Amino acid sequence: MNKIVTLKDIAKALNLSISTISKALNDSYEISEDTKKKVLSYAKYHHYSPNRMAKGLKEGKSRSIGVVVCSLENNFVAQMLDGIDSYSSNKSYQIIIMQSKESAQQEIACLDLLYAGGVDGILISPASQTVDFSYLVTLQKAGLPVVLFDRLSDHIDTHKVGADNFRGAYDATVHLIDNGYKNIAHLNTNTILSIATERLNGYKQALYDRNITYRPELLRSCDYSNPKKLHQDLEAAIHYYMSLEVRPDAIFTATDQISTRCLALLNKMGYHVPGDVALIGFTNTDLADALNPALSTVNQPAFEMGQIAASKLISLIEAKIPVTEFETIMLETKVNVRASTQK
Repeated sequence: MNKIVTLKDIAKALNLSISTISKALNDSYEISEDTKKKVLSYAKYHHYSPNRMAKGLKEGKSRSIGVVVCSLENNFVAQMLDGIDSYSSNKSYQIIIMQSKESAQQEIACLDLLYAGGVDGILISPASQTVDFSYLVTLQKAGLPVVLFDRLSDHIDTHKVGADNFRGAYDATVHLIDNGYKNIAHLNTNTILSIATERLNGYKQALYDRNITYRPELLRSCDYSNPKKLHQDLEAAIHYYMSLEVRPDAIFTATDQISTRCLALLNKMGYHVPGDVALIGFTNTDLADALNPALSTVNQPAFEMGQIAASKLISLIEAKIPVTEFETIMLETKVNVRASTQK
């Protein structure tokens, strides 16, 4: 039968002390390069894996990180989670992922379970329903490090990592204007989170800078707390837009779910994209080129966002003294032009 290899086994096989083996595996300066190579080679060949629990007990940590996201069905979220997992694994931390389903109540339940489970810190992208951050602040005051990513808020003082939503929205709107579209509608979400307000402000600023009058009737919001309600809101918004006397010739959408579903609904309702109405939106879907037509998108560096967020949280976890100065990092977005916005 296969036997799990321990430090003691490696020490016995190589005729070295357990302390030497441990230091070699941790790349200690006290151990010669030849010894390190010998130990690492043996450990790799015999599939040695450090006992995470024992290491955590020794350090007074669980070496686990709680991650709370809105949904696991979102491709953008999956890319961020890959980044978080990549960095955390390299630092010998495991991640425990939970989803709020855009519910503030479920978000608190997730945080309760993670805190009770003894995680060393929390990475959270708040639910669209979250307006009160006092619970997170309470956990933070109790000594639990918290970092916000993607969806940011001024209601908690900590490290925050997101995309430059204002610039992404601005660039997408300018792209439409430069392609000859003047009546540009904006489909956003009914949330007070920064992603919604920043993208709306970027859209408005682009109109202003290009001397196009902002028309409030071209702004509609959708409730994406559940797929059925989102579908209903999107369908109603499209019917509304197309019934206007001066109807939009382009639509800029603010989220992954809205962007792809809007294209599907326009096709289903018999509108030609971009002939009847052009479409561009925030989405990281890998299928943008395969859609009909290929969808112009605002792409966010999701993997990098996850990596940086994890690095910021682990830096808080491993800090020797309390951290009182925090950083907000905004990553650049990129407009990918495809057929859905071509004149």
